[in-house]
Amino acid sequence: MHWISERPLRFLLRLMEKNVQQIWTECLHVLRDNLTPTVFTTWFAPIQALSYDNNVLVLQVKSQFIVEYIEENYLTLLSKVLFRVLGPQTKLEYRVQIDSHTNAGVNIPSDVSQAPVVPAQLLQQPDLREEPEFNSQLNQSYTFETFVQGEANKLARTVALSIAARPGQGSFNPMFIYGGSGVGKTHLANAIGNEVKRLMSQKRVLYISANTFQLQYQDAAAHNHIPDFLLFYQSIDVIIVDDIQYIAGKRATQDTFFHIFNYLQQSGKQIVLTSDRAPKDLQDLEDRLLSRFKWGLAAEITKPDYALRRDILLSKMHRDGISLPMNIVEFIANNVRDNIRDLEGVLAALLAYSTLAGKEIDMELAEQVVGRIVEIKPRERSLADITDAVCEEFHITPTALFSQSRSREVIVARQVSMYLAKRYTALTLSDIGRSIGDRTHATVAHALDVLNSTLSKDVALGQRVRKIENMLAN
Repeated sequence: MHWISERPLRFLLRLMEKNVQQIWTECLHVLRDNLTPTVFTTWFAPIQALSYDNNVLVLQVKSQFIVEYIEENYLTLLSKVLFRVLGPQTKLEYRVQIDSHTNAGVNIPSDVSQAPVVPAQLLQQPDLREEPEFNSQLNQSYTFETFVQGEANKLARTVALSIAARPGQGSFNPMFIYGGSGVGKTHLANAIGNEVKRLMSQKRVLYISANTFQLQYQDAAAHNHIPDFLLFYQSIDVIIVDDIQYIAGKRATQDTFFHIFNYLQQSGKQIVLTSDRAPKDLQDLEDRLLSRFKWGLAAEITKPDYALRRDILLSKMHRDGISLPMNIVEFIANNVRDNIRDLEGVLAALLAYSTLAGKEIDMELAEQVVGRIVEIKPRERSLADITDAVCEEFHITPTALFSQSRSREVIVARQVSMYLAKRYTALTLSDIGRSIGDRTHATVAHALDVLNSTLSKDVALGQRVRKIENMLAN
């Protein structure tokens, strides 16, 4: 790289005879010699020179993002080029284009020796809202109405509702939603977008995965469409980026997203991000991005607890017109514990198996289906825990339970004890019989058959059994 630090006076006299297009063309020639073809074509070739008066060169660019990017990454080079072509007294101003069909714009002065901080109120963008078909890419079924609230997601849902009512106006910008797979992050993020569209239909809302953003950026760079790419994203009012962790290690994408993030936030636009981990745990992301992710609110959604899992099942059943015995709902909620997708998968599989087999959904079928999706881990409860809970619910003493009493209440309590012992312990039927009044294997098997039949008809008894199971689950 060669630079000329001194020029004779006759060169300055010739410069006065040149028009602004010739001056800028000369600058571009020097820039081209010192940049890669891709960088030159993307960032400098589209720039137009508007005027050169009183040592002030005015350049027209397509967006304020380009101003920021050039001054952050190529200011030293640009300063040397202007010094070489125009002399040390040169001042530089940018005019950010508002309408691609006119020269209207906003002047942004720049000292070529120091990149300025451009006030957000000066930034203006094309009004693209007249486009008739803007696809927000939102899942229309993911709304706040279909998002079941529980302890695992209460804070995140409350903040999300606040954001949807006043996007970009509160302190929760960005909102960073994080948690394990299948806990409802994508659902909640889409719910924000759908609610904004419902309340403020004129808002441009976009949902996009980080992976898709990365692919779009690569395509734009490959086809020299970066300015159009930037203009599009700067026009968004609410941007929702799912699985932001996927831009880790992709420096060029991170750099572009950083500038888009800055522009949107300075312009009062809302940013919603989701990730499988907290900002502090993200790897291979630039520190300046991570610091911005922490500016707003990081809200965790944890694994759903038993109550939330049950409520999600009931809500899904209600929406889809599915009817299941409550003991089967409780069984699914007890065993499918990790995420919501598995819960929905079990319901879909139960319906499919039931339809194909032409039989009602019973506990046997539920156990088969759940066992294919998750490992059913019997809850380790001692027989003493079970009999104590049963005695408490039926208001009888352990002595009565283990006796030969033929009282209806005692018989039912004894059958329930055997039923729960079979479900929640590793005891054999013979072991259960010996422990509950020294009864035989056949007696226990008969008691289980009778109770299963009764539970399919007696709603009140089913409720009592579920109450005991809930006691054992706590």
